[in-house]
Amino acid sequence: MSAHAAPRARVTLAGLVAKKAGREPIVMVTAYDHPGAQIVEAAGVDIVLVGDSAAMTVLGYDSTVPVAVDEMLMLTKAVRRGLTTPLLVGDLPFGSYEASDELAIATALRFVKEAGCDLVKIERGGTTVERARALVQAGIPVVGHVGLTPQTATALGGYRAQGRTAEAALAVIDDAVALQEAGCSLLVVEAVPSEVTAAVVALLEIPVIGIGAGADADGQVLVFHDLLGLYDGGAARFVKRYAELRTAAVAGVEAYAAEVRGGVYPAAEHGYAMAEGEAARLQELLAAR
Repeated sequence: MSAHAAPRARVTLAGLVAKKAGREPIVMVTAYDHPGAQIVEAAGVDIVLVGDSAAMTVLGYDSTVPVAVDEMLMLTKAVRRGLTTPLLVGDLPFGSYEASDELAIATALRFVKEAGCDLVKIERGGTTVERARALVQAGIPVVGHVGLTPQTATALGGYRAQGRTAEAALAVIDDAVALQEAGCSLLVVEAVPSEVTAAVVALLEIPVIGIGAGADADGQVLVFHDLLGLYDGGAARFVKRYAELRTAAVAGVEAYAAEVRGGVYPAAEHGYAMAEGEAARLQELLAAR
């Protein structure tokens, strides 16, 4: 956005529903810190998800499972401070909502009150539908998540596409419909065939955001570190790299290290000078000691 461009209107849920109705694609991306939030804000995205993918991309865990509520809250607060326009979605981590409606509400309220989230996201259908309904009844907008749900990837047979048979596809569709009926405002569909996504989109009135789910979704989401080439790890087949910032970052740090070791940096222009005559006076004061 240029310095003279008019500020964008704040994104609303009603506006996203209007985008779905008008077939205007919705843009969602993850962010995990204040600089990342400022970048996606400047890029003009519609929704920012502080995903539990931060467990791997930012915090160095092997999966999303170990990340704690307090860790997610710290990251989400940082993102909130960098956003003005997009809706902010906080991902409730594994173990923070499954056991009971009361636990789910208590956790979600922290994300809303402490971190300023506009919505919270929970994974799966099944009992999660009941958790979603309880959250909505407590006045907390909810994003559902079906298909490949990383928090329960082990039970699903690993990080693999879901809904590839007619019966499995029907289960994904049933979960999606149940989550809408529970009051969810948005739905994420991950790693399912495009035919399944198309069926979900046709059945649901709420916007459907896809990740590895084809072009029929109402919008798309990608992980910040994946799309910018920042994450040093294998990417899923649905990831498209729009930059290779890790390569550039390593080259930049290598150049800095080489200049420090070679005595090139810092040069005179990178430092500060004393006021005229003060260096001589300092030497006099030191000599007087």
